[in-house]
Amino acid sequence: MRVGSFVLGAQFPGQGQGEALHRAVRSAEVAEEAGLDSVWLAEHHFVPYGTCPSAVTLAALLLGRTRRLRVGTAVSVLPTVHPVALGEQAALLHVTSGGRFSLGVGRGGPWVDLEVFGAGLEAYEKGFPDSLDLLLRWLREPAVGASGDRYRFRQVPVVPRPSESLSEEPGPEVVVACTSPSSVRMAAERGLPMLLGMHVGDEEKAEMVALWRRHAREAGRTAAEIHAAAHVSAGVCQIADRRADAAETLLKAMPGWLRQGLGAHVTVDGRERRMRDPHAYTELLCGLHPVGTPRLCADRLAATCERTGISRFALLVEGSGDLAATEENVRRLGAEVLPQLG
Repeated sequence: MRVGSFVLGAQFPGQGQGEALHRAVRSAEVAEEAGLDSVWLAEHHFVPYGTCPSAVTLAALLLGRTRRLRVGTAVSVLPTVHPVALGEQAALLHVTSGGRFSLGVGRGGPWVDLEVFGAGLEAYEKGFPDSLDLLLRWLREPAVGASGDRYRFRQVPVVPRPSESLSEEPGPEVVVACTSPSSVRMAAERGLPMLLGMHVGDEEKAEMVALWRRHAREAGRTAAEIHAAAHVSAGVCQIADRRADAAETLLKAMPGWLRQGLGAHVTVDGRERRMRDPHAYTELLCGLHPVGTPRLCADRLAATCERTGISRFALLVEGSGDLAATEENVRRLGAEVLPQLG
């Protein structure tokens, strides 16, 4: 079982953006000190829900500040960037970090980001598979050209080639954020592991893993490939000596952040959107994930692993909104929970 942190750079009410980003960086540094396996970095634009607009840029900083920790994006929003540009960045980080970088990609949402970056709504609604395939070609082939509707260019050499890394991995792993049966199928057909969100519980995640395996078999993926797929489960972690205290910490801080952060999203085409009740959503997260005593948190992670077959975790540790409390939370995760997981 591999346990890592999930970092949003969340801006809580009354906080500045610099404060949020400083907490994000410190929590990642402490994660390495505490013995966590990885840190996964979220990417958001124009909203205080998350103040990191480029997960791959923040990953570069953290790879330079750490020596052992695996750093991944969760996720780089593919419709808002050129796949080749993202592929070049991913290859660079893979080569220079000795293979410690993971590239998580996702479709994002129908947000105003698509207007600002010139991608348009079609890139979100229809263009993700083609963009993903071009990205994968860039990470696997020595030279790449394109002749599709959106991307058309002559063949050019891949520099740097991911295979030039002085590591055992031929290139950075690519993980796909999946929220629907169609995205599960898309990931499975390409043999790519999934990143599953913190808003769904074990039963739904188990169903998505089973669906992924079925589509992977139908696509001709080998039994070894299917068995080796290391899916990632996102969640929330808050540790205290009593479960009630851990839940109270999140229920005091997270609803205000969720209300402010999620409420700031603007759709690109004016479509109506419904926002979850922030307090009820926080209560849901407390019930689904490792929130409580170290023993309860270890049991919760072990149960999720057993029920879903997922053995990698990306846990939101900054739910208190406080730097000192976040650092303590990460240290307790490493010192009091991980040893119980074996």
